[in-house]
This record gives sequence, C-alpha cells and structure tokens, in this order.
Amino acid sequence: MNKRQARLFAVGSTVIATVAFLGLTLDSHRQFSRLTNADKNTPQVMRGKDVWHANNCINCHTLFGEGAYYAPDLTKITKLRGSAYLTAYLKDPSKFYDETRHRRLMPKQDISDTDIAALIAFLDWVSNVDNQGWPPRPILVTGAAFAATDAPAAAAPPAASGDNPIALGERVFRSAVPACTACHSTAPGVNLAGPSLAGLVGRASALLASGGYQGKATDVEGYIRESITSPSAHIVPGAMYSANGQSFMPDTFGKSLSQEQITQLVAYLSSLK
Repeated sequence: MNKRQARLFAVGSTVIATVAFLGLTLDSHRQFSRLTNADKNTPQVMRGKDVWHANNCINCHTLFGEGAYYAPDLTKITKLRGSAYLTAYLKDPSKFYDETRHRRLMPKQDISDTDIAALIAFLDWVSNVDNQGWPPRPILVTGAAFAATDAPAAAAPPAASGDNPIALGERVFRSAVPACTACHSTAPGVNLAGPSLAGLVGRASALLASGGYQGKATDVEGYIRESITSPSAHIVPGAMYSANGQSFMPDTFGKSLSQEQITQLVAYLSSLK
C-alpha cells in the first residue's frame, strides 16, 4: 500500500466510523423515551431524584454502575426489596446493619416520610428503566459485608416430568422474581434482608408447638406454604423483618408462581433441616 492508498484508507475508515457513531447516537436518542419510561417520570419521581442528590447517596451507592462502590448498587433495589422494607430501612438503618457486625454504617439521614416515599418512587422508576443488563454484576448485600454477586438468575426452563421435586424447588428458589436468594441465605447464621433458611424445619416445628404462632397452618409444610403466599400471616416479634404488622417479604408469590412451583418450592424448603 503506497502513501496515497494509506491516506485514502485512513480517511475512508474515519468517515465510516463517524457515520456509524452518529447513526448509533441518533438511534439511541430515538429510543430513550421508551427505554427510560419517560411517561412515568412524575413530579414525585423528580422530587425523589432531588432527594437522592441532596443526601449525596451517590457518594456511596451506584445507579447503572455509576457512582461510588462503597455500598450496594441500587439500580434494581425495588425489585429486590419492597417499599415497606425500604421505608423502614431509610427511617433507621441502624436496625438493619451496624458498623460492628457488618463493617459498614449507613448514616441516618433524617429524611421526612414524604421524601422517603419520593426517593423510593425515584428508585422504582430507575429499576424499570431498560438498562439492557447493565451493570452485569450489581453489588448486593451478602452476609457480613458488601460483595459483588451475580444478578438473580433468569427463569429456568421447565424440566421434564418426574424430576426430583426438591431439585425443581431449588430451581424456583433461585429463579423466582424476585429471586429468594436476594433476601435469604441457606447458610447458618447468614441473615440478609430476611433470616437464614438453614434449619428452617426445626424452627418451624418449634414455632408451631410454642403457642405463639399467629397463622392458620397446622404442620411445617403448611407453614412454609403460608410464609410464601401470605407472609404477614405470622409476624416474628422483635425481628426487623416487618414493620407495622406487615412483613417485608413480597406478597406476590401466590400469583407470580404457579401452584406446581409453590409445591416444588415447599419441597425444597422442607429439606432444609
């Protein structure tokens, strides 16, 4: 290739790259309103964005992977934690995490109830933005510290009939939306937003025999099923897994999961002796 050919190649490549860049940029702007649900950008959402900035949340947290990496990425936080949990958490974070046990301390910001509701509305708007899987590995709270972990797994394909119901139940445990693993660990002593499920059967048996049980179940499997479909039927006194008589556990699994999936999930959880 002589100098003239090299010059033409460089100019041509630059022109093609520029046209491609401009085309992709225009196409991105064309889709922004749809991808970001611009029609859902209400005054409350805008107020929540102002609360986010006024309290310097980005100094510790990230959205869409942008911000500080001192604390969890909150891009999908409302998909992993309900509004009841987030409201109670923002009112007094020290009831959930403390510096001694978790080596992190979420400051109490003294945000008003109105601003808390607005901030949650903003985070919910963020969670519904089509971010096309970014960030690929959001930072979540795990155990005694913050660590990178995979996002909740996508729904698993249906398995062939005759498969082990416990194995099928574990698949539901990891693939439900939101995934049970977002709030529960199966490791002893590792309490996340919800209690560890290690030894669940023994604790459930003791509860049913204690006289302090408030629900309608008569056996362990019934209790586990009730906890999945009607999590507020029994509230554990003194534990920070509920507020104002409402469990932080989502009450949507009774509708989002089929009866077969619930039965499989009960089978798996019943194996956690």
